[in-house]
Amino acid sequence: MKNDFYKYQAQTTPHPLALEISHANGSYIYDTSGKKHLDFVAGVSACTLGHCHPSVVAAIKNQAEKYLHVMVYGEYIQEPAVELAKLLAKNLPENLDTTYLVNSGTEAIEGALKLARRATGRTEILYAKNAYHGNTMGSMSVMGFEERKNAFKPLIPDCSPITFNNDTDLQKITTKTAAVILETIQGGAGFIQPTNNYLSKVRKCCDEMGALLILDEIQPGFGRTGQLFAFQHYNIAPDILVMGKGMGGGLPIGAFTANQAVMALLQNNPKLGHITTFGGNPVIAAAALATLKELTETNIIDETLEKEKLFRKYLKHPLIKEVRGKGLMLAAIVDSSQTANEVILACKERGLILFWLLFEEKAIRITPPLTIQNDEIAAGCNIIIDVLNNLLTKK
Repeated sequence: MKNDFYKYQAQTTPHPLALEISHANGSYIYDTSGKKHLDFVAGVSACTLGHCHPSVVAAIKNQAEKYLHVMVYGEYIQEPAVELAKLLAKNLPENLDTTYLVNSGTEAIEGALKLARRATGRTEILYAKNAYHGNTMGSMSVMGFEERKNAFKPLIPDCSPITFNNDTDLQKITTKTAAVILETIQGGAGFIQPTNNYLSKVRKCCDEMGALLILDEIQPGFGRTGQLFAFQHYNIAPDILVMGKGMGGGLPIGAFTANQAVMALLQNNPKLGHITTFGGNPVIAAAALATLKELTETNIIDETLEKEKLFRKYLKHPLIKEVRGKGLMLAAIVDSSQTANEVILACKERGLILFWLLFEEKAIRITPPLTIQNDEIAAGCNIIIDVLNNLLTKK
């Protein structure tokens, strides 16, 4: 299987981890040799309720027996998609009442950028340095990492960077600006939170200039930071909310949400202003609906902040310089990129799954399922500290 993996399946790096998967359940992934791996990554923040959560699996099975794909998005009334959009509206601010379902986070970003230009009649998009919003051409145009973009230029024009948490750069928001797009918490940059009421200041500038605020909650959304969406920590609301990753409980989905009057602009002039064949797929929508119900009808989100305290308690070590992030969107920042690499790879051999961040090379990603148990947190952190102790003796 491993030979076929390298021969027939396109790769993203020269050295994939190449763990051969047998099955997964709860907080654990099992390889084909029978070894159990405690998962501190959750499919890069995608498996919100862990692996094969009973409610999600039951929703998938139930819907799969009724119907699968029946028509392109928006033409037929399909209960799982309607109920998902309705429950989202119930749990969001009043201005975020209409949701467009797509297949992934990056596709949702594309739709949000199009909608902002259509709504304002402007072209300029401002994005943050070190931002990551996906890998399609539009999303890459608002990626704040030039090294990753250069090989694919030219990209979408009229996209310019500002510095996250920098008040002076807010002067760049003008009457030419269609939208400012930000990650509520910067992901690839190292799980950097907004400070000094930064998001409120951005919101105020956008309002004054008639620009839209797009918040990318693809990673921090769906309970990961201790609120359903991270922007709810900061007493503001975006004009367009983008989501994905953890939304589907492990299945591929994305969405962007806005005011109904704004979203209606995609219906005419031109018609089919945004279109997708498989967006709102009933099986995936059923999984997402089950995930959202579990999050909103239990204490899982509240428990996330208590679990964050445990990670911060256990992850104290001379080689850990700080733990960034909020809730269960955490990154241990160590003394060097070499240490980060050695810890991630050594923990893999010890049965603990960790991963990297895109741009911050000293970061160790810790984004477990929200359902992870306290004893599992302790066990995983013990492995990390033990590995760090071994590295410290070699320095």
